[in-house]
Amino acid sequence: MRKNADGTVDLYVGPKAPAGWENSWIETIPGKSFFAYFRLYGPEKPYFERSWKLPDIEEVQTNSGATTGRN
Repeated sequence: MRKNADGTVDLYVGPKAPAGWENSWIETIPGKSFFAYFRLYGPEKPYFERSWKLPDIEEVQTNSGATTGRN
């Protein structure tokens, strides 16, 4: 998975991987819906105190027509 300079991650979701982003791509079946799961490994204190919340996934259209989930 490729990280951005600010530590965020762009995930590309769709039937075809955008060039150069194959390691950050989640394949889907054309015409079918999907459901996103998020798993934490070794959560820290803010998670247990509920002071940290996973941001919503936002749909963003790219120049290639692919969709990226940004948070």
